[in-house]
Amino acid sequence: MRLTVGRDQSDIEKIRDFAEWLLDIGEGKLGGINDGETVIDILINDPHDPIGSLIKFVYPSILEKYNNTSYFQERAILAPKNEVVQEINNHLLLKFLGDEVEYLSSDSICQSEFVHDQFDANLYSPDVLNDLKVSGLPNYKLVLKIGVPVMLLRNIDQKNGLCNGTKLQVISFGKRVIEAHIISGTNIGNRTFIPRMSLTPSEKKILSNSEEDSFHWLYVLQ
Repeated sequence: MRLTVGRDQSDIEKIRDFAEWLLDIGEGKLGGINDGETVIDILINDPHDPIGSLIKFVYPSILEKYNNTSYFQERAILAPKNEVVQEINNHLLLKFLGDEVEYLSSDSICQSEFVHDQFDANLYSPDVLNDLKVSGLPNYKLVLKIGVPVMLLRNIDQKNGLCNGTKLQVISFGKRVIEAHIISGTNIGNRTFIPRMSLTPSEKKILSNSEEDSFHWLYVLQ
């Protein structure tokens, strides 16, 4: 669905054919009868640095081409777990020049949440809150550089193309805002500002940390 936004009909048909092909692979509908053995082409050719090898294949000459909008439109690395995503992001971030800018989420909770219950600060220490890995929320620390591509995690302004899954490229940093231009969807090239905002996790067990203040970003190059 994300890939079809802003595409013409011929591209949409190709994308849907590719999606059906992936589903057929998963359901075992492709290929002929065999003895259980097959040959798989592996893109990772360096067993000592598998992530670096994958990045080199998907993002060749990244420093020379990252200013080309279509370069990141045509590339992405999918990962099964957020931990793997974070490791890939860390590798990619090192390839970009310039200084890192670090943004942190809130590391305390509002005690008004415990009006009728006793508040135990030891149960909600900064270390505990910072270690939470919540579905739908970024980790407590976000590290970026100028030029890195990012992806929105929420629908912020659908009219202007700021939807879940929209890709952007960072232009500049403020204390509580990030400036970027859109590189996917229907508003490619438009500049926008993403402010800090409160996010509420969907998991009921951790709603005591519901006022987590963070950016609506998935980490770099997800």
